[in-house]
Amino acid sequence: MNPVLLETRGLRKYFDLGAGRRVHAVDGIDLVIREGEVLGLVGESGSGKSTLGKTIIGLHPRTSGDILFHGQPLPAQYTPADYRRMASQMQMVFQDPYSSLNPRMTVEEIISEALALRGGFSKEQIRDRVAFWLQRVGLKKDHMVRYPHEFSGGQRQRIGIARAMIAEPRLVICDEPISALDVSIQAQVVNLLADLKQSLGLTMIFIAHDLSMVRFVSDRIAVMYLGAICEIGPADEVFFNPRHPYSQALIASNPKADPDTEKVRPHQPIPGEIPSPVNLPKGCRFAARCPLASDRCREESPLLREISPDHHAACHLI
Repeated sequence: MNPVLLETRGLRKYFDLGAGRRVHAVDGIDLVIREGEVLGLVGESGSGKSTLGKTIIGLHPRTSGDILFHGQPLPAQYTPADYRRMASQMQMVFQDPYSSLNPRMTVEEIISEALALRGGFSKEQIRDRVAFWLQRVGLKKDHMVRYPHEFSGGQRQRIGIARAMIAEPRLVICDEPISALDVSIQAQVVNLLADLKQSLGLTMIFIAHDLSMVRFVSDRIAVMYLGAICEIGPADEVFFNPRHPYSQALIASNPKADPDTEKVRPHQPIPGEIPSPVNLPKGCRFAARCPLASDRCREESPLLREISPDHHAACHLI
């Protein structure tokens, strides 16, 4: 079994709104991710997926809890020195390929930033590495002299992947890397990430809405709802045998590939309103929308503590 690369313990990230009000964006997350593993993170918009990824990588200072990387605790709030030190260990592929690339920089300047900040490389070495990674992600060497506006959305996302990978990080966090792309391009980017994972033994956190895409690239899936994980387990088990009512509703809403099946399939949205992340309800935060909720669910919160990466955990109150 591979060693643990990343662990979070009771991780919380709250955003202060003033007057004593707080958004509970990430609320007590316990995770264990081993080297070479891909963890898929799914949930509705506003469930806290992107905030969790950005808190892990240090773009958001955490409110409380611990993050351990190779057993070593990471700082609650990064300094510039921390960012430089961790840039070779953790990188991020951002959601929007249009706003995540500096329009004033050439592709070579964008991709080479991590090496330039690390130091110890000649200009020729940096240029060779940029050319290698451009070709590795399906672009051409002569693209180095161009600017972001000269590329399509899918090509820009490939540039973003090359920018993250040139640092040879141990962990890559992909924050909905396909949601802003055309459907025809999404599969190409997912296939590229799956190939990089296979050939390089990458450890990834893959954040997305499309559960079928997440299942394709992930070893495990964690389902988030209102800042908490309600189910986590092996990808195929969570996809084909979801145990939590929220996971079941998410997977049931996934479109079918067969148009005839999709035409007659009943579409039943999850009933009820999503509670406010500022005023979370007592007990299970999904109880107001759950068809199986009992009085106990409205009093006791079934927050999960992951036992092991092989464990399939879901609500223990049902």
